[in-house]
Amino acid sequence: MSHDPLAAYPDSMREEIARVRRVVADLHAELPRYELVVWTAGNVSQRVRHPEVADGSADVLVIKPSGVSYEDLTPEAMVVCTLDGELIEGTRAPSSDTAAHAYTYQHMPEVGGVVHTHSTYATAWAARGEEIPCVLTMMADEFGGPIPVGPFAIIGDDSIGRGIVETLSTSRSPAVLMQNHGPFTIGRDARAAVKAAVMCEEVARTVHVCRQLGDPLPIGQRHIDSLYDRYQNVYGQK
Repeated sequence: MSHDPLAAYPDSMREEIARVRRVVADLHAELPRYELVVWTAGNVSQRVRHPEVADGSADVLVIKPSGVSYEDLTPEAMVVCTLDGELIEGTRAPSSDTAAHAYTYQHMPEVGGVVHTHSTYATAWAARGEEIPCVLTMMADEFGGPIPVGPFAIIGDDSIGRGIVETLSTSRSPAVLMQNHGPFTIGRDARAAVKAAVMCEEVARTVHVCRQLGDPLPIGQRHIDSLYDRYQNVYGQK
């Protein structure tokens, strides 16, 4: 009898899990690089889809273990969990935010990556329970409008995940500021979610500085829509 906890999964999925462990380990290094976290705070995860179960119920996620220093986050240190948050591979307890990531994947099938940070400026907006207004063209590009605030929730169950899903289901933004907690971002994969986390902190800082100088000038909704469409569908290499 095999002791491989992933033995029940197809070979192609086990190979993809191994690849994603490397990807997620590497992406964690981006969080301290962009000064989005301190000590062991923050986490990155990526979904691995089951190639034979289309409804997503057999997908898994790769995430960092809880309370481990960033310099120790090797591919081998990453843990694998079901979308119910059950640990199926790894020697350490998963991140304390695993339930929030898992709930997001369960209820937003288009999402392939989730990131949580405590970046200073975005978290300051979250502590005020205030959305970041869309007053920069780069915000219109990336977020399609303001960055919304999600409800206050306590770590320990899927309450944070419910707040993420409820808030982002009615917004074009890939970022949500969970009240009194900090930003969570989503993307088609973990790299896109990390980019959204970096951009979220950048605009949070810029709009904060702007408000020290005076009231920011609003951008009209039709211009926001036009900028968002161009950036999402035309900008960059295809």
